[in-house]
Amino acid sequence: MRYAFYISPDEDAPLTAAAERWLGSNPFTGKTRNLEPAGDFTAAELAALTADPRRYGFHGTLKAPFELAPGMTEAQLLDAFDTFSDTRSSFEIPEMVLGQLGPFFALVPASACAPLQDLADEAVRWFSPFRAPLSEPDIARRKPEQLGDRMRRNLFEWGYPYVFESFRFHMTLTGPVPAERQPAMRALLEKAFAPFIGKPMTVTSLALFVEPARGAPFTVHSLLPLGGTSKRKMA
Repeated sequence: MRYAFYISPDEDAPLTAAAERWLGSNPFTGKTRNLEPAGDFTAAELAALTADPRRYGFHGTLKAPFELAPGMTEAQLLDAFDTFSDTRSSFEIPEMVLGQLGPFFALVPASACAPLQDLADEAVRWFSPFRAPLSEPDIARRKPEQLGDRMRRNLFEWGYPYVFESFRFHMTLTGPVPAERQPAMRALLEKAFAPFIGKPMTVTSLALFVEPARGAPFTVHSLLPLGGTSKRKMA
């Protein structure tokens, strides 16, 4: 099993519903459905282009997926999760926009957000003792030979290259989209997520996602409010 700490809207949030319609899956319920054609994309093309974010569940990464370190238990991880979320405060990302990370599309902050950066930095450090070292295949999958020195050090020290100064928050909506299809994909996503583009996003909770077995869909294990304003919400 692997665990990951993500920012996720609540189960009943409009953004969760929009992501479910787009990806054809809901990480809270584990339910999936077949996608329908949209724009000039066939259902099969959309299913292929959204396969990765569908499996990982709609989210923004704070602590990338990890296996538990030897001697650590899920109960200990949950206790640490309780303490971490209880001692952090909710905040607002002033504006979310539709962005591209190379050939990938995602919802991203329009500008730097200090509270978001701080939360990500703290999550990486706080949960690091629970993380088992990466396996050789996991390291190879990140292609360390193609990373800069700083990101390569991050990979080996923290298990993920995109942390601290390399952190770029994103809520992934597609896998890699061929260059000739990117204008059409952008138009389709701008329509599908119009109510959320150019708008603020309030971050009130932190989610623990789990992958029961390698390659299985990630689902929400539990959701905790930042500041401890309510009890754990179990998926």
